[in-house]
Amino acid sequence: MVYIASWQEFQEAAESLYAKSPNKTRYCVKWRSSEGKLVLKITDDTTCIKFKTYSSIFLNRFESLNLSLMQKMQNRRPEPTPSPATLKAPQHDGDSTKPRATSPIPPQPAGPASGGVKKKKPKKKK
Repeated sequence: MVYIASWQEFQEAAESLYAKSPNKTRYCVKWRSSEGKLVLKITDDTTCIKFKTYSSIFLNRFESLNLSLMQKMQNRRPEPTPSPATLKAPQHDGDSTKPRATSPIPPQPAGPASGGVKKKKPKKKK
């Protein structure tokens, strides 16, 4: 197991490792609050790379790497943002003038306010 010192190198190695074998790659995150240590580990059973940090600066970078890997793991492409030309020229269908039907049942909040019964705590024995 190799700890990579540079975040940029770790991110590139992690994404290339996942691209090489997406069905075997595992991703593990360990956080030790007592030490303030974050350890990221990515392996495909033949190659294992790790990154360790005590700095909270890497949390945003970790979040962006996590989102990038999750998008790849979902096998979805991000939706393209509409260009200004498509926003200015909306397409009108014949059905767009009709109001859409809404659900006849209004949404209800979850929890005890929606009719659930909150259990009482039993009294302590003396």
